[in-house]
Amino acid sequence: MKVRATKSDPMKTTIGMLLFDDFQLLDVAGPLEVFGATEVAQPILIARSNDPVAASHWNGVAFTPDADFESAPALDVLFVPGGKGISRAVEDPATLAFLAERAPRARYITSVCTGALLLGAAGLLHGYRAATHWLYMDLLPLVGAQPVDERIVRDRNRITSGGVTAGIDFGLALIAELGGDLAAQEAQLYLQYAPAPPFDAGEPRSAPAALVEALRARWQPNHEARAQVLRKAMGSA
Repeated sequence: MKVRATKSDPMKTTIGMLLFDDFQLLDVAGPLEVFGATEVAQPILIARSNDPVAASHWNGVAFTPDADFESAPALDVLFVPGGKGISRAVEDPATLAFLAERAPRARYITSVCTGALLLGAAGLLHGYRAATHWLYMDLLPLVGAQPVDERIVRDRNRITSGGVTAGIDFGLALIAELGGDLAAQEAQLYLQYAPAPPFDAGEPRSAPAALVEALRARWQPNHEARAQVLRKAMGSA
């Protein structure tokens, strides 16, 4: 399956959504659905090349970029998702250079999930409060950020959010910033976004302690590998 964002509309706020191999599908798809439900935002999918970029975990799901790093238009909002491929993205000089070059001209610099780690590796979260997926909150100081255990964290023009499903909340929060509360509420109503999960296990503080520890142990090798990559990127390996 190939997915492509719509073409640029100069009357809307341009949101450059970074893609990299093995990005987290919902990190991009969630905000993309929110942006598509408004007349405020114009998402532009951007990758290192114009080739389709595959999401993690889902065989056959690939997004086709609207632009590569060289051809991307001016961006009002810079957005970075998380995902399995974050470590490789951190190790890619072209990706870090693109983020660092575009950030000063963006009105907002944003992320969902572990996208905050990539923003930080590009030097864009030093001295900022930030959120990321709960399993990796302790890695934020490696990139100079102050971890904050909140679903959405705003610090000046940085907006970061928690893991995966927080992308929908992020999208609504950004639309409220860009077009006002009513625009965000209209999108929420259109999407019928009224979460009522069958279990209260979506956060470590509410999930059973044994489940939290089991999940933490399962992902510990990945956590350690990411920490090593970040230390190297920040020159502290």
